Amino acid sequence: MGKAENSEDGGASRATLAHVAERAGVSLKTASRALGGESYVSESTRDRVLAAARDLDYQRNTAASLLASGRLADSIGLVTGDFTNPFYSALAQAIEDEIRPHSIHLSVANSRESADQEWLVVHDLADRQTKALIVVSAMPEHGVYQQLQARGIPVVFIDRPSEDVNADSVVFDNREGGRIAGRHLRQAGHTRIAFIGDYHWLPTFRARLAGLGDVLDDTDAAEWRDLVRADTHDVSAARERTAELLALPEPPTAIIAGNNRILLGVMEELTAMHPERRPAILGIDDVEWARVLGISVVTGDTEQLGRQAARLALGRLADRMGASEHTVLPMKLIARGSAETPPAP
Repeated sequence: MGKAENSEDGGASRATLAHVAERAGVSLKTASRALGGESYVSESTRDRVLAAARDLDYQRNTAASLLASGRLADSIGLVTGDFTNPFYSALAQAIEDEIRPHSIHLSVANSRESADQEWLVVHDLADRQTKALIVVSAMPEHGVYQQLQARGIPVVFIDRPSEDVNADSVVFDNREGGRIAGRHLRQAGHTRIAFIGDYHWLPTFRARLAGLGDVLDDTDAAEWRDLVRADTHDVSAARERTAELLALPEPPTAIIAGNNRILLGVMEELTAMHPERRPAILGIDDVEWARVLGISVVTGDTEQLGRQAARLALGRLADRMGASEHTVLPMKLIARGSAETPPAP
């Protein structure tokens, strides 16, 4: 991979934003916006800029200017997967509520479920002298985070477990969540059970799918795997998957929506159907409007998840040498009526 050109004295000079912009073929402003995760940069442009930054080993360094302006304050950084998901808003609120009494601020960044973007934003937060990082990671493994730990920055992985690194983590028991969902629909008499899930590589998706398999495999619902739809990350894709399932010669009598954004897409697609013809609906992760519409969900306590991650980060600031802690929080069923009806004759 190419790096920034050597300086006149023979040493390697640090890559600048101008180098990245030139490599990607964009303006300085566009490069800055792409690296900052701003929403109005096209996906293709963002990918080019991120690739250029990776090739040049570019790292933003803003600590000096912040110190000069007097705007540097104690902070903990939160890196989330997708700002459009209200789950992350609730998570950020819980973390902030826990750390604010300690006079620590929360800085939030968005990886857009990109490993490259994640690595850029965590470096940016580290350069801003962030005290600790709480990360909903899009990376399949996390050994590179040892670089930040070596700089004295504690890292806590939240919602998705840590891999290949000695770091604290707090997650929901997603496999048991899948079991709860499967058992509940089986008890209502359903055998054609569809599951619409997020990206197939997400550990939350894999764990929930495994939990469903624990319950549904080797039963009269064993064909449920033919009704699994993965890589459904946004509302429009969820609508498409729902329409596809309902168009089958034998459509599912129950649909499990793998997260709250998927649940929204499922419900949008079902609005045109007569209520008596709709399949049973069970969401994973709760959301306010699900309570209004009477949608049953399997969920964990998001506030507890966020607060526990914050406590782990604060504790690690006080004791950097202790053994890492891995907390698994339970999930539970909230029955509201949408998943309790048996399949139509």
